Order: sequence, then C-alpha cells, then structure tokens
Amino acid sequence: MSYHFSKTVALPMERAIDHVTAALAAKGFGILTTIDVAATLKKKLDVEFRPYVILGACNPGFAYKALQQESHIGTMLPCNVILQQVDEGLVEVSAVDPAASMQGVDNPGLASIAGDVRELLKQAVDGL
Repeated sequence: MSYHFSKTVALPMERAIDHVTAALAAKGFGILTTIDVAATLKKKLDVEFRPYVILGACNPGFAYKALQQESHIGTMLPCNVILQQVDEGLVEVSAVDPAASMQGVDNPGLASIAGDVRELLKQAVDGL
C-alpha cells in the first residue's frame, strides 16, 4: 500500500494552491497550515529549492471522531497535502493516505474513520 496518492495539474503554483484548496473545501476540509518549504529552506539554509508547499488539511468532523477514538492521534493530524513544481506550469499534488498511516496505530476504531477520510482526499485529488 502506498502512503500517498498524486495527480499532476497544468497550473502555476499559486493557482494550483487555490484550486487544491477549493477542491478540499468541497469535500469538507479546511487548511490549517501552509508551509512554503522552498522559502523556509532559503531562509534557514540559504539553498534554492523547487516550489514546494505543504498544506495541512483538516476535516473537523472526522478529526473529532478520530480524537474520540485515540487521544494521541493529534500527532498524525492534520492530513498533509503537498504541491511541488515538477516542470514549468506543472504541479504535482500528493495527499497522504490516512489508511496507510493509521496502520501503525493499534486501534481498530480508527480504521473506518481513516478509510472515510482517505476516500474524500482521493476524490479531491482525482477531481483536480
């Protein structure tokens, strides 16, 4: 089982971020965090890196259900969605597969929650 699923879109990075944010919102996800990895690496290490952004996506209803099942599950939240420029005008969008990441948690109550979240994230990515 892969730990992510991806799709490449023909958009510049800023438009891709907006497009992905809207697709996630349509599936009930909000963006809690936005990390500009390229800017951070430039600032901290003075190195150049391709445009690469991590969005911390959260579906509050499912996050609440997961937190009720497992008090430490917040260590694995929010669901990360990355956007990385792979060529001029092409951005690869990849989302974590929560079902794969939850396999390491010994709590059967999380399996159906992770499966539901996986399906919504996959629909959002596939629909880009």
